[in-house]
Amino acid sequence: MALSVVILAAGKGTRMKSSLPKVLHKIGGVPMVQRIIDTVKTLGADSIHLVYGHGAEQLQATVKEDNLNWCLQQEQLGTGHAVQQAAPHIQDDDDVLILVGDAPLIRVETLTALREVKAHCDLALLTVVLDDPTGMGRIVRQSDNITAIVEHKDATEAQRQIKEINTGMMMMRGADLKRWLEALQNNNAQGEYYLTDVIGMAAAEGKCIQSAQVETPVEVEGINNRVQLAKLERALQRRQAQDLMTQGVTLADPARFDLRGTLTTGTDVIIDINVIVEGTVTLGDNVVIGANCILRNCAIGDNTVIEANSIIEDAQVSEDCTVGPYARLRPGSVMHKQAKVGNFVEMKKAVLGEGAKANHLTYLGDAEVGANANIGAGTITCNYDGVNKSKTQIGEAAFIGSNSSLVAPVSIGKGATVGAGSVITNAVDDNALAVGRGKQRNIANWPRPTKKS
Repeated sequence: MALSVVILAAGKGTRMKSSLPKVLHKIGGVPMVQRIIDTVKTLGADSIHLVYGHGAEQLQATVKEDNLNWCLQQEQLGTGHAVQQAAPHIQDDDDVLILVGDAPLIRVETLTALREVKAHCDLALLTVVLDDPTGMGRIVRQSDNITAIVEHKDATEAQRQIKEINTGMMMMRGADLKRWLEALQNNNAQGEYYLTDVIGMAAAEGKCIQSAQVETPVEVEGINNRVQLAKLERALQRRQAQDLMTQGVTLADPARFDLRGTLTTGTDVIIDINVIVEGTVTLGDNVVIGANCILRNCAIGDNTVIEANSIIEDAQVSEDCTVGPYARLRPGSVMHKQAKVGNFVEMKKAVLGEGAKANHLTYLGDAEVGANANIGAGTITCNYDGVNKSKTQIGEAAFIGSNSSLVAPVSIGKGATVGAGSVITNAVDDNALAVGRGKQRNIANWPRPTKKS
């Protein structure tokens, strides 16, 4: 039976106090509605219907899914009205899963459990048991069958003792859903069509209504303001940290680690405090990441050490390398095996050959450095003339003396040496020495300036 998913994401989210639609606020570096879409794709949904309204242009510009069916809710007239916008696209024989777009921590395992319950009943609800359910709609049962959802203000004292509450997420057959939606009324104080009213309709028809329960309440918590956004962000980070440690990663302090994307790790990886991982990052075996590092869309090879306070973005670092501390690898940077960059070294669109090293205070931009070359402290490649960028090529085993400026386009030959303090504007042949600096003069008995009276 086909699985059709409806995600309710039309609300403005006034309490977020933002020009951004609520469901586009990020959690774990991903818009919350995108996180839900990714979850139901993992579940194996055959069709996904996104009910949208407020911030339509921003939503459609941000969420890029080829097979997503956009269902516009022009006026926000309640959850039942929202689902009505998707109803024409649902087949009678579909199993229909209805989710809310502001509860991004729902797990695929939980939705699988809900689907399994639905296989043995007509209507399956996702519920949660809370220690304090004050203000929430209570799940009322007769024997084992759910018969109603009673709002707190309407509940009897006995019903208020019930701790099982409704989450707003449910699953049913397409034909049943469409029939119940057509019968919805808005004769309430808000003049809205409530999806929860279908529970009473199903019970009146004698339908079997059962529930699946979440393991942790945070899975179904909604986000309505920045405080809740921060709370769920921390909950997600704890979950991700626990998953990584279960896989064998050592985190110095799980509470001081943020994963805002996808992290793939080898064995015996060690990550120190305050590390932020963004985008798609791969760490090989025995990789060590020092404190306060930022890794963004990069791959780090086996046995490599990234020292503290380093930033690596859109770069490739091979095995047995050392980076940092305080190094920055910008997009397009590549370090081959056993290469080394030290403190306050910046690379941009540069390749560092096998065994090459730039130990400190260096800028390598639009450069290709050969194997086993040595770049002295304070060296820069002058790659930008204010309009165009040009390339510097440094041959194998070349030695660049400290405080040198290599004015691109320029090439330094294999085994060549550049004297410290040189400004190099012309090509240097293999095994040659280049010295490009002003001639030193010594003036004997030179009187130092004195302060004028």
